[in-house]
Amino acid sequence: MKQLICGGLVACLCLRLCSASSPDLAAAIKTVRAIGAEGRGNAEASVAWKTLAASDLSQLTTILGGMDGADDLIANWLRAAADTIVSRETAAGKKLPAGDLLAFVRDTNHHPRARRLAFELVARIQPATTEKLLQGMLDDPSLELRRDAVDRVIADAARAFDAGKKPETIQRYQQALQKARDVDQIQSVARKLRELGETVDLPKLFGFLTQWKVIGPFDNAEGKGFAAAFPPEKKIDLAAEYDGKSGKVRWSDYVTKNEFGMVDINTICEPLKSVTAYAYAEFVSDKARPAELRLGCKNAWKVWLNGKLLWEREEYHRGMQIDQYHLTGQLQPGRNTILVKACQNELVEKWTVEWQFQLRVCDHLGTAILPAGAK
Repeated sequence: MKQLICGGLVACLCLRLCSASSPDLAAAIKTVRAIGAEGRGNAEASVAWKTLAASDLSQLTTILGGMDGADDLIANWLRAAADTIVSRETAAGKKLPAGDLLAFVRDTNHHPRARRLAFELVARIQPATTEKLLQGMLDDPSLELRRDAVDRVIADAARAFDAGKKPETIQRYQQALQKARDVDQIQSVARKLRELGETVDLPKLFGFLTQWKVIGPFDNAEGKGFAAAFPPEKKIDLAAEYDGKSGKVRWSDYVTKNEFGMVDINTICEPLKSVTAYAYAEFVSDKARPAELRLGCKNAWKVWLNGKLLWEREEYHRGMQIDQYHLTGQLQPGRNTILVKACQNELVEKWTVEWQFQLRVCDHLGTAILPAGAK
């Protein structure tokens, strides 16, 4: 008996020595969060990570909380530590702290990825609880959890359809469409609704800008047009006429009928190479607010909001998809101006001919921001 007691005391002491104390844990998290560009702080972070990974399950949510406000690189470090703890401790027969994890999931101020991991861990041991949680997550700031909640509504719609309940099917799909933020989910649900005879306004749902003024072509020989500041970059004068690549150029009206907001510059400037064009749009906001301009473009491009360059990318024919680039800006009350510059290089293969872009205005979750007065 004495040996058992002594052995138990030794094991307990060992556990305390191996697990980080609260100050040690906080210091280790701070060190990992200090990782900088080009590997700065990696050596120190590697030592700190071992301290985190040696923690027990009671400290799991503290480590997950360290992801709050962190970028993807730091979040990956902390996620790896959490995964290590869970694998080791559960393999040893220890139980996940369901109550702590559940409270963490419910606190929407935590990092979306951290909440997602906590949700998955709760689902291992209390699947009924997480299923119930999903019912209230259609507006969740975690896009991954929101996607799961939308999937649940889509499944309800499919069951209603199989039961021959068309009105309920439509209602469920419409609910899913309004709450979905992932492009593939939206496209899938829109297709289902159209098969049921419903009208879906995808440009409005996404917030694509469809009315533009376009001017060009200006020169881009040897790629020099990307850096060159042609007149539209200096001043927007929609009545002006300028010297273009091969003659005078003027602004032309362009309205895209593409449901994903595609602006095909070739339809205005003809399919040309080594050229530059500009597209201009105005957006009336009912208030000042942060916004994202989400761009899809396979040409070299620059985007300005209210005269401020948000971002640029000098890369050609990389491929294109919706929400390829997220540009963060600030809308001002009333009239806002958006200018897009798109350049073509000299390649002439068929896959280089496309000269186009798509742009939508939304919040950080992808919810469309519509112009004031839009119906």
